[in-house]
Amino acid sequence: MSTAQAPDRTNGARPYIVCDNLVKIYKTEDLEVVALQGLDLEVQRGEMMAIIGNSGSGKSSLLNVLGGLDRPTAGQCRVGDLDILQASESDLVDYKRHHVGFVWQQSSRNLVPYLTAFENVRLPMLFGNMRKASDRSRSLLRAVGLEDRMHHRLSQLSGGQQQRVAIAISLANDPDLLLADEPTGEVDTQTAGQIYDILRYLNRERGLTIIIVSHDRNIARQVDRVVAIRDGRTSTETVRRVSIHEDGDDHTHDEFVIVDDTGRLQVPQEMLDQLSIRGRALVDMEGDRIVIRPGASGISTVAASQAAPGPDDGAAESPADQAVVPARVELAQSVVPARRRPAPAPPKPSRPAPEPLKRDRPRDVPDEHQPFAPPSGGDARDD
Repeated sequence: MSTAQAPDRTNGARPYIVCDNLVKIYKTEDLEVVALQGLDLEVQRGEMMAIIGNSGSGKSSLLNVLGGLDRPTAGQCRVGDLDILQASESDLVDYKRHHVGFVWQQSSRNLVPYLTAFENVRLPMLFGNMRKASDRSRSLLRAVGLEDRMHHRLSQLSGGQQQRVAIAISLANDPDLLLADEPTGEVDTQTAGQIYDILRYLNRERGLTIIIVSHDRNIARQVDRVVAIRDGRTSTETVRRVSIHEDGDDHTHDEFVIVDDTGRLQVPQEMLDQLSIRGRALVDMEGDRIVIRPGASGISTVAASQAAPGPDDGAAESPADQAVVPARVELAQSVVPARRRPAPAPPKPSRPAPEPLKRDRPRDVPDEHQPFAPPSGGDARDD
């Protein structure tokens, strides 16, 4: 048995697509929706990859930015030599006309209903003044397996055939990048397999870079790499490996979490649910591993410390209580003061009564005037 990983197309070159701290905010009169919150992504030229995530995770917003349909609010988004954020309107028009192709889930966004398959494929070539548009249209329809149906109208084609016509249209301008938003969302499983076969053929034979947006996590068997988006940021990355056995190929997958430049990562939601990790968690180093454990929140820790019996309660403490409770009590005192009845304040010391002035009572002063009489020592001055 031998193991072959997904083909390495880097060749030491810089990535074809770079998204660095990408932010996209949609604004209305009284509402702001943050679709992308600092997303990081790199895609190599000639790679076939998928982006998955729940509804509202930001994957379609990312596709619109990569296709030049929307400008990012902040961050960097570069496709080849084009900076999507800083590009002029004329540069974006040229990029959409000659360098990128789209395949949408709804056939109404891809096709003109009253034209034949051949006319639909040739239409964008006529707008682009491409030479030999008819010959190229026939070649593209043969590439997607519709050579015998090219002159049929859309009402005469099945949903899978219409989607193959849409793929041919997306290749009309001979793009370097193909963006497919749920290309198999409206077809059955067998037809979806045929569409993926066509996309893999185009990727392998033409070196076309393909990014597929999907809800289906089983798409990992169809592409080289899967990047999951959650809450507008890249969460995990799955790389496909093919193990070649005597009785056939066996596909295995390695899943990685994405760590950005600041050390942030998103732990898969199913792992958090399994361990009931909410709010705070404990992170430890064990050898060469980082271990995440559920941790009690500060409120529950304080409540536990206040409920612990104190030495005044007359309850005997176990050794475990002696090891844990003091630390909790210290935390509690630093966060919430202990609710104890304040001790009565000591009585204020009474001030000693002033001693009465010792005066010699003059014989000629009445008794009621004695407190005001000057001493007889002669301090009084004669006027």
